Amino acid sequence: MSTSTLTERYVHEVVRRLPADQRDDIADELRTTIADTIEARDPARPEAAEREVLSEMGDPIRHAARYTDRPLALIGPDLYPTYIRLLVLLLTTVLPVITVVFVLLEVVDDNGLGAAVGAGVETVLTVGAQMVTVLTVLFAVAERVGHRKGTLIRTTDWTPDDLPETREPDKGGTGAVMTAVWYALLFGLIIWQEISEPYRIDGTGERIAVLDPDLWSGWIWPVLTGLAGLVVLALARVVTHGWTSRLAILHAIAQALFVLPLAWILHQRQFFNPDFLADVTDNTTPEVYTGVALIVLVASLVAVVKSFRAAGK
Repeated sequence: MSTSTLTERYVHEVVRRLPADQRDDIADELRTTIADTIEARDPARPEAAEREVLSEMGDPIRHAARYTDRPLALIGPDLYPTYIRLLVLLLTTVLPVITVVFVLLEVVDDNGLGAAVGAGVETVLTVGAQMVTVLTVLFAVAERVGHRKGTLIRTTDWTPDDLPETREPDKGGTGAVMTAVWYALLFGLIIWQEISEPYRIDGTGERIAVLDPDLWSGWIWPVLTGLAGLVVLALARVVTHGWTSRLAILHAIAQALFVLPLAWILHQRQFFNPDFLADVTDNTTPEVYTGVALIVLVASLVAVVKSFRAAGK
């Protein structure tokens, strides 16, 4: 029994949203059901009958949700497994590291065991809550973006014309999610260090920001805008299951917004707070800045070239 490309595309769209151990069985079941229904409907007009059968079966995303018994909610079945895996990863790896850092800062400042324990508990509660909230919001936004672009669940009537072409699995999907998390954490860290002023100067005990406060009068804003754009685009790549030409162009723009001002700041040696540098080192204008600026530029260029190559495949 042979199945048409349209049927295969429908089956592919259903089973790729199911657990791996269920995909083969359900794929065979779907193919058999569709073929039998087409044959019973109108064997003389198989193509027209196929379209009718698939239209009656409905949106493959909703069809897949029936197998998993998952509600189509804030984060749908297309992104939910990745969301859960990433949430567990953040709470079991990143959060403990951040907690240890804050506890060590209290210990170094000789604030006592109670202060260290309090800092640890506070970090777990506040940073953990922020991680859950930010990640949920990011994935909810990705769900809505995919909804509007037609890559996720639709509210309009579904037809077989909505089936995308079968694509090779995006092997970099997990990497894209981790990239989004990295940029989001970097974005939050820049803002956090300015608000909380985490560094304490020896002797005076004065608390200061690590980055140069003068950056907030200009160059930091395009850097933050570029970072925000890179977060959104990394999640968009997850939703679309790979790079597209449009995403690659937007990615190049976001990289330019982020990297060019950052490289200039590094080249001008205006990255760190002068008071912070004066307290931690006698050399307030380290030559390593220029080298780091070049590395940042090259890394960004490589990322842009890779995105365009992937989009062209």
